[in-house]
Amino acid sequence: MSSPKRKVTVLISGSGTNLQALIDGLNTPALPNAEINLVLSNRKAAYGLTRAAQASPTIPTAYFALQPFLKQNPGKTRQDYDAEVAKIVLRSKPDIVVLAGWMHILSEGFLELLDGRKADPGHQLAPCTAWSFDGANAIDRAYDAFQKGEIALSGAMVHRVVKDVDRGEPIIVREVPFVKGESIEEYEARLHSVEHAIIVQATKKVLEEVKPSS
Repeated sequence: MSSPKRKVTVLISGSGTNLQALIDGLNTPALPNAEINLVLSNRKAAYGLTRAAQASPTIPTAYFALQPFLKQNPGKTRQDYDAEVAKIVLRSKPDIVVLAGWMHILSEGFLELLDGRKADPGHQLAPCTAWSFDGANAIDRAYDAFQKGEIALSGAMVHRVVKDVDRGEPIIVREVPFVKGESIEEYEARLHSVEHAIIVQATKKVLEEVKPSS
C-alpha cells in the first residue's frame, strides 16, 4: 500500500512562477509523493491562482487580503490578520508551508501559531534572490554593486522562515556569477531559473526531514 501523499501549502502574491515550478515537480522524482493542497493569495488578481485552477488535478485556492480584512473588522490589527492567515493554513493540515512570492512580512505571531501545530516547528520556507542583499529590490541592488566592481556574483537561496526578513537558516544556496556585458534582465532570468529549481529541491529536502502531519 502506498503511503499518503505529503501536503504542501503554498502562499503567493503574484504570477506564481515558483508555484509553477512546484506544480511541475509533483509526481516526478523531483517531488515524489506530494500534493499541493492549498494555494493562498493575498492578491485577488495574482496569476498564481489561475495556475492552481488550471493544474491537473485542480488545486484548491483561497484569497485573503489585509486591507479588506481591516475594513471589515474595525479595531483589528495586522497581527490579527496574520493570525487568521495562520488559521487558514492550519486548516489545510500541511506538512510544509512554502512562501513562494508572498509579498507580506508575516508577524512573529503567525510563526508561533504554525510552530504550535503537531508537526515539528520550523517547516515554513521561502526563496530569496540576490542573497547578498536582504529585502526589496535585491536583484537591482546586486546588479548595481556588480556594475561598480564591488561583487562578482550573487545567487539564490531557500531558507526557513523567521521573523527577520530573509534571515532564516539557509536550506539550499546556489551562487550565480555575473557575466560581463549581461543586462539586468538577462541576469534576472538566469537567477530566477536557479530559484525555480532550488525551491523544488528544498521542498523535497524538508519533506524528507519532517514527520507527516496528522
